[in-house]
Amino acid sequence: MTARIAISAKIEDARAKSLLHRLKTVFPKSGIQAAFVVSIYTVDAELTPEEMEKSAQRLANPLTETYSLNEVLAPISPDCAIEIGFLPGVTDNTGRTAKETTEDCIGRKFKEGDAVYSSMLLFLTGVSPEDARTFARELHNPLIERARVFAPGEKVPVVVPKVHLNGRAPHADEVDLDVSDEQLQKMSREGIKGRGPLALSLRSMKAIRDHFKTQGRNPTDVELESLAQTWSEHCKHTIFNDPLDEISDGIYRRYIKGATEKIRKTKGKKDFCVSVFKDNAGAIAFDKDYLVTHKVETHNSPSGLDPFGGSVTAIVGVNRDCLGFGLGAKPIANTYGFCVADPNDQKELFRDKGKQQPLLPARRILEGVVKGINAGGNQSGIPTPIGFVAVDPSFRGKPLVFGGTVGLIPRKRGARKLYEKRARPGDHIVMIGGRVGLDGIHGATFSSESLSAGSPASAVQIGDPITQKKFSDALIREARDAGLYSSITDDGAGGLSGSVGEMSREAGGCEVELEKVPLKYPGLSPWQIWLSESQERMTLAVPKAKWRKLKAIFDRHDVEATVIGTFTKSGRVIVRHGGCEVMNVSLGFLHDGRPIEPQKSAKTGRSLKNPPEEVRNADLGRTLLELLARPGIGSIAFISDQYDHEVQGSSVTKPLQGRGRVNADAAIIRPVPDSNKGVVLSHGNTPWYSRIDSYAMAAAAIDTAIRNAVCAGASRKYLAILDNFCWSSSEEPDRLYELKEAARACYDTAIAYGTPFISGKDSMFNDFRGFDASGNDTHIAALPTLLISAIGVIPDVEKAVTLDLKRVGDLMYLVGETNDELGASEYYSMLGEQRGDVPRVDAKKNAKAYDALTTAIEKGLVASALGVGRGGLAVALAKSAIAGKLGARVNLESLPGMAKTAGATLFSESQGRVLVSVRRDAQKEFEKLLKGIPLANIGEVVQAASVSIKLPGQEVEVSLSQLTNAHRSFFKEW
Repeated sequence: MTARIAISAKIEDARAKSLLHRLKTVFPKSGIQAAFVVSIYTVDAELTPEEMEKSAQRLANPLTETYSLNEVLAPISPDCAIEIGFLPGVTDNTGRTAKETTEDCIGRKFKEGDAVYSSMLLFLTGVSPEDARTFARELHNPLIERARVFAPGEKVPVVVPKVHLNGRAPHADEVDLDVSDEQLQKMSREGIKGRGPLALSLRSMKAIRDHFKTQGRNPTDVELESLAQTWSEHCKHTIFNDPLDEISDGIYRRYIKGATEKIRKTKGKKDFCVSVFKDNAGAIAFDKDYLVTHKVETHNSPSGLDPFGGSVTAIVGVNRDCLGFGLGAKPIANTYGFCVADPNDQKELFRDKGKQQPLLPARRILEGVVKGINAGGNQSGIPTPIGFVAVDPSFRGKPLVFGGTVGLIPRKRGARKLYEKRARPGDHIVMIGGRVGLDGIHGATFSSESLSAGSPASAVQIGDPITQKKFSDALIREARDAGLYSSITDDGAGGLSGSVGEMSREAGGCEVELEKVPLKYPGLSPWQIWLSESQERMTLAVPKAKWRKLKAIFDRHDVEATVIGTFTKSGRVIVRHGGCEVMNVSLGFLHDGRPIEPQKSAKTGRSLKNPPEEVRNADLGRTLLELLARPGIGSIAFISDQYDHEVQGSSVTKPLQGRGRVNADAAIIRPVPDSNKGVVLSHGNTPWYSRIDSYAMAAAAIDTAIRNAVCAGASRKYLAILDNFCWSSSEEPDRLYELKEAARACYDTAIAYGTPFISGKDSMFNDFRGFDASGNDTHIAALPTLLISAIGVIPDVEKAVTLDLKRVGDLMYLVGETNDELGASEYYSMLGEQRGDVPRVDAKKNAKAYDALTTAIEKGLVASALGVGRGGLAVALAKSAIAGKLGARVNLESLPGMAKTAGATLFSESQGRVLVSVRRDAQKEFEKLLKGIPLANIGEVVQAASVSIKLPGQEVEVSLSQLTNAHRSFFKEW
C-alpha cells in the first residue's frame, strides 16, 4: 500500500521566499511572480486510513501548516510545478525521520523494506513550463536527484524511489588476471566489468596476479577490489611514502615525520605531544586530565560531483575520525576551508565529449559545500568557530573541501588509558550506525584519480548527522567509560574492507560473515557490501562477554549494532557470504604486498620571479576598495552567520569579531567548563604562491598559521600543526619536484618554529579532465595547495586577543619587515600580473617577534592584533578599522624593510608581520619587550570614521563606510 501526505504552510513560508529570491536572482528576466512549497511524504507501507491521518497530524505543525492525504492541493493558481526528490538508493534523511515519526505515532515498527520518501513540490506563477525546466536544472543535481515539471492541471503521480536490484543471486566472481598488459591497464582504469576504477599501477596489477598464481587460483572480485582500495593512493599515500629521487625513505618519513621526531627530541620533558601519526587523529596534552585531538580531511572529488553530499560527508566523516581516536574523543569543534572558483564564473564544463555530464556551475558548488558543512555541524551539535574561503580559477574543475574536527578525551578511566586501543583475538566485530547501500562505492579509488567521464556517481554519499549524533552520544556518554569495547575506527575509505582490514592488524586476523551486515535494500553483491562507504558507520572490537551490555546501550539510543564476525590470530582476512568463502588473503600481502614505485622529479622550467615595473599613478584608495571587494578577501560573514559556534557553550573569541563583525583568522574555545585553559585554532593557506615557488608557498602557510594563533594569544612553544597537501597531476615530474620542495619547506620551517606535525592527509589528483562548451579537451589542475592547521593550549582564556581596534588614542604598530614581495599577491592578481618575488619566510627572525608578542599579550599590553596576510598592510588596516568601527591615522613613510614603492608598502604580502594596537600607557613597556625586533610605531586609533595613510609624496584617505561596504559587497546577496 502506498499513500502520500502533502504538507503546506498556512503562513508566509521562508523556504518559498528563499527559492523565489534565488530564482529571481539567477534568472532576472524570467518573469517569475510567486512560489509556493509543498512537502511530500510518500509512505510505502501498509497503514490504515486512521494511521495515515495520525501520521499526517504528527508531521504537520497545526499552528503554521495544513495537510492533505493523497491529493496535492495547490494553494495558488500555478502556471506550472516542479517536483524534486532523491533518486533510488540516495540517502533521504528527511524521509527516514518521517518514517521514525510515523512509527512513534502508530506505535509499531515498519516491516523490512517499508519506507517513507520525501520530495518537494514547488508551485510557480508567471513562468512557462520551459522556464520551469530551466529552473529545475538549477534546483536539482541529476546525479542524486530526480526532477519533473508539471503543466497546469496535470496530476502529480505518486513516485516510490525504491531500489530494485534485478539479476541472479548475489555472489562473488572469479577474476582472470592472466591477460595482456593492455587488458590489465584497462581493468585498472575501468574496473572489473566496467564497475569503476581500481586505480592501480600496472606493476601492482601484476603483483596481484603473481601472488594468486602462487596460491594456485584467480582472485575473487572481493579480493581484487579490497586490495585496490587498501593499496590506493588515497589510503596508502604512495606518493608520499615511496622513494622520490634521492629520498629513499620517502618525503613523508624524511620531512614530515622526520621534523616531528626531531622537534619532540629537542623539547625533551617539555614535549606536549601524546599521539602522532598512528591513530585517526593527532593528540596533544590539554592538562593533566585531558588530551585534545585534531584531524583535518579533504573530500574534493565527491564535492565536485555533489557539493552538498560531498561536504556533509567531509565533516561528519572527520567527526568519526575524532570518535575513532583512542577509545573515543568527544567532538568539540569543527573547522572548514573551501578552495573554489569565483562563483560568478560562467564557464561551462563537461565530463564527457557529448556534453551529457555537465559540471555544476561554480556558484552552485560554493552554495552546496557551505550548506553541507552547515548540515553536518549544526545537526550534530558541534560548534564551527573558524574557517576560510580561497578563490582561484584553478579550483573550477575540482574544488578543495577541507573539514576538521577537534576532540576532547580524558587520559584515563581508572587504570585504562583511553587514548590507547587494540582489538584482540576473540573479540566480536561489531558494525554500528547506518546500513550499507550502493552509495560510496569506489570512494577511495575514485579519490586517487582525476575527475573525468569515468568518475562513478556511486562514489557520491549523503551523510546522516542525526544517526551519527545518536551513536556518538551512546559511545562517549556510556559505552566508552564502561569499558565495553577494546578498539574502534571509522568505516571511511573502503568501508568495512578498510576498517576491519586495519583493525585486523591489531588482533592478527579476522573472519567476517557478510550476510549478517545490515543492508538498505536486498540484492547487493558481496564486493559491494564489503567496499561500500555508506555513511555513519563505525566498527568496534567488543569482548564477547560485554556484547549484551553494549547492545542494550545502543538499543536505548536507537542505534543499530550488529555482530558481523570475529577477530582472530590467523594472520588472514577471511570473508564469507552465504556460507561461501569470498576472500582469504594474508594480512601481510593485504597491507604490505604493494610493490614500491620509485619516483623521479624534474625541476620546473618556469621562471616568474622577475618583478614587473611598478604600476604608476594608480588611485591607491580605489585600489584598496577593489581589493576588499574581491572574493578572496571580502567578508564571508554569510557563512559564519549560518554556522552555530555557541552550541556546547565553549566559545571564547567569535568567528565574527568587533562591532563591525569581521571574520577572524583564529578561534579560542574553553572545552572544560571548570578550567580557564583554552584551545587555540588557526590555519594558513597560501596556494597562490605555488604558481612561482612551492617552497615559499609551504613556508608561508606554516608561518601564517603560527602567526594567526599567536595574534589570538597562543605561544608558538605550545603549538602543534597539521598538514593537508592537495596536489594535481602528481605523476608528472615537475609537480613531484614542487611537492618535494614544499615538503622540504615543511621540514625546515616546522623545525625553525619548533611546531611538530601531529596529523596530516594528502589528496594527490585534484585535476579535471573533460571538455568545454565547444567540445574541446580541457585540463584544469588545481594549484598545488598546502593547508596548515594549528592547535595549541593557552593557560588563561581571559587574555585572548581579537583583531578589532578597541579605543580612540591607542597606538598602532607594525611588527616585522615590509619588502617588495608582490609576486602572486592579490594586488598583482587583480592587475593580471603573474610575475614577481613571492614572500620569503625568515623563521628565525619571525620566531623572536612572535615570542615577544606572546609575552606582551600575556602581560595585557595588546589591545588588538591581526596578522598581515592576503592583500597586505592596507587590507589589514581596513579590516581592523571595520571591525572596531573606529578610524586610523597612520604614517608609512619609513617602515622596516626594503619596500621601495607605494604599491609594495600597502599591498606587499611579506610574511612575519602583525598589526598591533596598544594602549598609550603601555607604550614604553611594549617597545621595551620588542627591542631588537623590526617594529614601527605607525600611528593611532582615531574617532574620525576613515583610514588615513601617509606615504612618501602622497596621502590616501578612505571613509570607514566605503571600506565596510566594499568588504561586504561580494557576498552581499548570499
